[in-house]
Amino acid sequence: MSGRLPLAGLAALGPLLLLLGADASAAELPAAKTAASSSAIFAAGCFWCSEADFEKVPGVTAVESGYTAGQTLNPTYEQVSSGSTGHTEAVRVFYDPQKISYGQLVEYFWRHSDPTARNRQFCDVGSQYRSGIYWQSENERKVVESSRDALLASGKLPRIETEIAAATTFYPAEEYHQDYYKKNPIRYAYYRSGCGRDQRIEKIWGSH
Repeated sequence: MSGRLPLAGLAALGPLLLLLGADASAAELPAAKTAASSSAIFAAGCFWCSEADFEKVPGVTAVESGYTAGQTLNPTYEQVSSGSTGHTEAVRVFYDPQKISYGQLVEYFWRHSDPTARNRQFCDVGSQYRSGIYWQSENERKVVESSRDALLASGKLPRIETEIAAATTFYPAEEYHQDYYKKNPIRYAYYRSGCGRDQRIEKIWGSH
């Protein structure tokens, strides 16, 4: 895939992943975007992986892959992956605030990303893979900044490069990217393993 760090075997597979992913049968996102739900926007590298991670969280009702924090209107995957749009791959997490809080989602985000990396996450290199938390209210901003400050004060991390900014338009990614890990489990597992995501997370945070 464009913008991803070449790895043995993975680099050659990249275009094939995109081609085969585009042919995957369409599947609707979970019907969970109701008035009773809230949303949060995070970026932690490959949105296939972020979507899979957040959908495991109790209280999360749906996760949507997409692009945000850039300048290009209605960007395509090809445009974003070229690194020319200013956007980063991200996910919009829909959740039930009666079951999980925004603060808990932020804590989960930290521990499923590499906050120390600048303009990359794991094997994916470029600003289009930068990590980010995009707050949608003043209260969310305070929660995020407080969480970041506490994490730095703990000494667990030497620095935090994660972008923290007000949310801008979130553009849903093409349908074949939604729930990619469910539609293409073997290709997804190969990519995730080859990218070293889980190994790096365990090195930073320990076993979950």
